[in-house]
Amino acid sequence: MDDMYNNSNTNEENGGSAYEEAGTAQENGGYQQPYQPTVQEQLQYQYQQPDDEREEPVTMGEWVISLLIMMIPCVNIIMAFVWAFSSKEKKSKSNYFKAYLIFMAIQIVLAVVLMIVYFVFLGAVISSVGGYSY
Repeated sequence: MDDMYNNSNTNEENGGSAYEEAGTAQENGGYQQPYQPTVQEQLQYQYQQPDDEREEPVTMGEWVISLLIMMIPCVNIIMAFVWAFSSKEKKSKSNYFKAYLIFMAIQIVLAVVLMIVYFVFLGAVISSVGGYSY
């Protein structure tokens, strides 16, 4: 299992680098294999500790409180803007509320368009019925 993570056939352990190997392959007219990082190099970047407090994940309690606040009329709109554009909020929470505001804007635009269509249709029906009198 350890030999899977320790690639002993690399040119780097023999004093050369992958770039030197690529240069020789090109000089010889042969095809060059693209540089393949070792498994250890790949695993090194798989998980990194957050750099600052804003990179940490939002806890379950923070989400519950946020969603409870979003149930309060008028406060939800104000808090969505605060959480979306605050520089002190965690990035995941900020991105969530930016997406929330985008969807709210789309819903408002669709509602206005549908209301206009409805009133135009209603006006056409009333004007066509209005020509008949008893």
